[in-house]
Amino acid sequence: MRQSKRAQRLAKHHKRYGSAGKLNLVSLMDIFTILVFFLIVNQSEVRVLQNVKEINLPVSVAEELPKENLLISVFNDVVLVQDRSIWQNTSNGEGLTEENTGQLVAALKQELAYQTQRRPELTDSEKQKGRAVTIIGDSSIPYEILKQIMAACAEADYRDMSLAVEQLAKNGQEAS
Repeated sequence: MRQSKRAQRLAKHHKRYGSAGKLNLVSLMDIFTILVFFLIVNQSEVRVLQNVKEINLPVSVAEELPKENLLISVFNDVVLVQDRSIWQNTSNGEGLTEENTGQLVAALKQELAYQTQRRPELTDSEKQKGRAVTIIGDSSIPYEILKQIMAACAEADYRDMSLAVEQLAKNGQEAS
């Protein structure tokens, strides 16, 4: 028996739209692939040094991003190289002073020699500039002590030095 045109059209419509919808995963996979590559490429843009609550960093308008290299953290009563304590103040004084920096400098030279021994080969950049080191010091540490620490680093061929600071935002407010 022959159906009317209207019945044929309705049957065709029900056949076409009556089944469950299908999810096209190709487009979704393309989006996620692009997102993954975007995140991988831009991951290296953000460099954050350790956030130590006990250290109050000095403020600066420097715009250069820190590099990942040997890290020296200078507190009032302890000095860390790569999160390993190399010197601790044993006297009950006010902390790091010029009188007890001799012990600190000797311990720092010994640790830097050990770090040099762990990776003796130098890249071309390190041959020209020296090994790289970042010094994180509290803003209350006297600059004379930081100069002695930097001199000890230079003697151990860690001449490419960076001092960690807190960047000052363009509008004059502090930024982390």
